[in-house]
Amino acid sequence: MSDTLPTATRVSDPGIRALYKLENRWQAWIDVEVALARAQEELGIIPTGAAEAIAKVGRFELMDRARLDEGFARTGHTLVPLVWELSRLVGEPHSGWVHWGATTQNITQTGDLLVLRQAHGIFLRQIGEILLAMADLADRTADMPMPGRTHGQHAVPATFGYKVAVWIDELLRHVDRFQQAAPRLFISMLGGGAGTYASLGKQGPPVQAGIGKHLGFGTMTVPSRAIGDHLAENICMLGMLAATCGKFGREIYTLMKTEFGEVEEPVPPGTVGSSTMPQKRNPKLCQDIIAAAAEIRSCVPLALEAMMTEHEADRTTSLMMDAAESRACIATGDMLARVGEIVRGLKVDPARMRANLDLGGGLIMAEAVMLDLGLAIGRQHAHDVVYDSAMAAAEEGKSFSDLLAADKRVTAHLDAAGIERLLDPTVYVGLCPEMAREGAERARKAGRALVG
Repeated sequence: MSDTLPTATRVSDPGIRALYKLENRWQAWIDVEVALARAQEELGIIPTGAAEAIAKVGRFELMDRARLDEGFARTGHTLVPLVWELSRLVGEPHSGWVHWGATTQNITQTGDLLVLRQAHGIFLRQIGEILLAMADLADRTADMPMPGRTHGQHAVPATFGYKVAVWIDELLRHVDRFQQAAPRLFISMLGGGAGTYASLGKQGPPVQAGIGKHLGFGTMTVPSRAIGDHLAENICMLGMLAATCGKFGREIYTLMKTEFGEVEEPVPPGTVGSSTMPQKRNPKLCQDIIAAAAEIRSCVPLALEAMMTEHEADRTTSLMMDAAESRACIATGDMLARVGEIVRGLKVDPARMRANLDLGGGLIMAEAVMLDLGLAIGRQHAHDVVYDSAMAAAEEGKSFSDLLAADKRVTAHLDAAGIERLLDPTVYVGLCPEMAREGAERARKAGRALVG
């Protein structure tokens, strides 16, 4: 999933892959070098004019790719050849001020957070578009009755709009988490080799803060290269978002099964479900979502392992965190693209939902009968009475309505019309319509703010 878009579905790449191409990461690292120079010049650490000279050539397209490739092949170092090439382009008298007082991870980690901020911008826009589509879906299906299911069995009636409201509610909290985590996540680092500020002394914290100012970032309180909880928090957030989307994908997948038939993901004309079974209309988008969500969640343990950095720095854990982030982000973009595609084009079948409501012959309304009867004989006694008829209906294949009408404990308080009224599932959906419409309103407001 994280390397290539599945060929089985026709969904566009949201742009995350391009962010994680090495060339884009290099540009982000160069941007940090420029911000470092600007901050140092403002503090009088490097000569006036040096920062502008560095900024003027701080564009990857100006660099000699052959020199870079040769340098990386020869040194095996993550950053040094890029610093050499930037210094060459700057030229005299300012080339020696490139990368002053910094260590590699200061640049790469801060630069990779620039990339991550771009990714977050895409994710939030995707979620905003999903919320707007969910708002329309919730409004459209607010009053559409369907079976509510617990433990895989009919419970009490609900509406499809209520189900959408549940998805909306979770997505809105994910938006809150992304926004609340941003000040902790997007922070500059410039502590030097061991995070001690030895190379810059008392000027270190102001330089680090200056880098943050130029990048629109905050600044680390303790610039240790062993600190990774904020990076792991991001991947944990993506894992939680993936769990919500995976739940959504699995729900649509289930309700699309032939035996349910209540919804169907978009199936564009010409889509082929099987090479041998012409009738197949497979839940391909749902399958992509479920698979991507699993991949994202699998990155969470790796990120937590990567927090356990030995001593003051260890490239091992940096590699682990980098791998977890890129995999999780690319898969998140793919996953959200497919969620949006489904929500915008989801087909719902209210007739099939109503037919499924009636599968139990009124058994789904046992609670309503019990509560009404309980007003006369007490809840527990009513539960026992209705239980007898419900179990007989389930085990003997008899009519629940007829069994209730034949039970004198019931008919002493309810006539046939009363029983029939209580067995109507369309009038026992609680506050589902209200929650659906309220969710739609919240989703629309948040979606508009995110999409702009």
